[in-house]
Amino acid sequence: MLARNDVILQIFDFRYAVHTQPHAEDKACFHLNRQGFDIYLPRYLKRRRHARRVDVVVAPFFPRYLFVGVDMAIQRWRSIHSTIGVSRLVCNCDEPAAVPDAVIAEIKRNEDERGYIQLKRPQFAPGDKVMVLEGAFADCFGLFEVATGEDRVAILLDLLGRKVRVSLAADRICAA
Repeated sequence: MLARNDVILQIFDFRYAVHTQPHAEDKACFHLNRQGFDIYLPRYLKRRRHARRVDVVVAPFFPRYLFVGVDMAIQRWRSIHSTIGVSRLVCNCDEPAAVPDAVIAEIKRNEDERGYIQLKRPQFAPGDKVMVLEGAFADCFGLFEVATGEDRVAILLDLLGRKVRVSLAADRICAA
């Protein structure tokens, strides 16, 4: 026999995905909480560049999506569709589509002590081929040389027939 707390934990396991209106994740969370639903909105710290400044802001890990725990036996799940900030509950035909518990568990496993998802940047070895994603050298290919700081890297670009060392932000490159 399951204890009452075990049953409650199984019922409210953030098993359904909600599609929100653009930039309305917080508004949807507020109104869904007010209706008695348990909400999980995974977030991460995002570096934002604007006007030659770099800020760190909190951003949703899945823009326009959050997870909601619903007790299908007693809660009126159809009211989620008409909640302020919500576009729709993700459904399979007429029934809400369940998100596997393993997916939610894996997301929660990557959270730090403050509750933010920790992004793991790819580690490159010297000589690995990389591509520049943005900036003056966007779509150029080069060779990874070295990580010069916590969030800076040096790569070698082939420009005008010679190798040129360029230092960029680590999030501006990806594996080629």
